[in-house]
Amino acid sequence: MIELCGVSHAFGDRRVLHDITVTLTEPRIGVIGSNGSGKSTFARLLNGLIVPDAGWVRVDGLDTRHQAKAVRRRVGFVFQNPDHQIILPTVAEDLAFGLTNLKMKRAEIQQRVDAMLIQYGLKDWRDHPAHLLSGGQKQLLAIAAVLIMQPRYLIFDEPTTLLDLRNRNQIRRILWNLSQPIVVVSHDLDLLQDFDRILLFDNGQIVMDAPPAIALPAYVEQMAWL
Repeated sequence: MIELCGVSHAFGDRRVLHDITVTLTEPRIGVIGSNGSGKSTFARLLNGLIVPDAGWVRVDGLDTRHQAKAVRRRVGFVFQNPDHQIILPTVAEDLAFGLTNLKMKRAEIQQRVDAMLIQYGLKDWRDHPAHLLSGGQKQLLAIAAVLIMQPRYLIFDEPTTLLDLRNRNQIRRILWNLSQPIVVVSHDLDLLQDFDRILLFDNGQIVMDAPPAIALPAYVEQMAWL
């Protein structure tokens, strides 16, 4: 369970979140809102990438302010732009990076890397320069590099924004088949239509917390008047 209580945050003089209190328990939660509404900041709070100025965020009782390392082990984060996440030169090296930092045995690292390469269709690109992959392949690598750490929760920030239709559909299938609870920030409303719950952000606050059948049409109507 991920809990936020009285959370506010600012960047300099710009207040981006105002007194957010919410508990996240559903398997698939979508986060929507216009640019600058606070949704990406909200997502980064969930695994301690950002610590709130006020209030607290807890993951299974662990406070992101005081137990950030343990929180990040539990909550994986996939960035909108995979180039911000790919670290090492080759695909296999990048997949192994996090496990190596955990001092895991080489044989187990190899086993997990091999499994991810096969599962995400990257086997033939094992030794390929990671930054020279196609956009869709980079997104697959970014997701695989997070999943290989076996997090309990997953946060995705705009996972389909930079992709063509074929790759968007592939990412949608991957998200739907994940066993972990996920929180997905997205402008891709079709992606979220079968989710369990939608949080609609506006001006740094959650202005609607409802099923997709209610929240998505309300957001579309709101945008039509802007």
